[in-house]
Amino acid sequence: MSEPAISALIVDDEPLGRDLVRHMLAAHRDIRVVAECADGEKALAAIKRHAPQLVFLDVKMPRLDGIALLQRLAPDHRPLIVFITAHDAYALRAFEAPALDYLLKPFDQERFDQTVARVRQRLEQLAAAQLGRSVQRFLAGSPAPTADARPAKTFAERIVVRESGRVYFVGVPEIHWLEASGNYVALHVATGKTHLVHETMAALEAKLDPARFVRIHRSTIVNVDRIKELQPHFNGEYVVLLKDDTRLKLSRSFLEKARAALGLD
Repeated sequence: MSEPAISALIVDDEPLGRDLVRHMLAAHRDIRVVAECADGEKALAAIKRHAPQLVFLDVKMPRLDGIALLQRLAPDHRPLIVFITAHDAYALRAFEAPALDYLLKPFDQERFDQTVARVRQRLEQLAAAQLGRSVQRFLAGSPAPTADARPAKTFAERIVVRESGRVYFVGVPEIHWLEASGNYVALHVATGKTHLVHETMAALEAKLDPARFVRIHRSTIVNVDRIKELQPHFNGEYVVLLKDDTRLKLSRSFLEKARAALGLD
């Protein structure tokens, strides 16, 4: 039995841009293009009509650009968005928007295929999350959700870093722990390097999956996959020992919130 097709919409004001995406999609038989649009207004109508799972969306378009179009979509009913842009200046805006990925022109088939792989992975994650919720409701005797039920919240997979005039991205799985540092947050990553991000701890915590990252102190968030050991400390606190032997403090005030994630229940 074949897998159900992934429905996709292509939005680009340039015919050559739409042709390129369609040509590269030919290598992926599980993706079905339901419509193509040359401007943002028509794309909005097509999204409402076809409800595609995926939209390849050009950023720079006349009248209604890709960023503005995304902002007009209800968060509860947004398809997966892959931004496409030919301008470096728009790449950062595209990435900071709630989109799955962005493609900077000119891109090749290999880079395009990487994006498609991320699309499949995210759809599998969403389907698994939906199945898990359905099983929980069944076991609890709760009714199934309506068509308007809110989808699972998605979390950041990469963090934007600006250093020495450069803009680049740090993959969330690479982050071992995060530390408040004045008006910045320090990302301690797998390479042993530390990157500073001009954001608050609360803002970054909201972007991270709480099943993977847990706040253990007002100034510390840790990747639970990097924890090797918990050592009892004074006054009901713990020392969190990471796999690279970094020692962090689990504050008593954050203990209750961290119990389930750290397996202390």
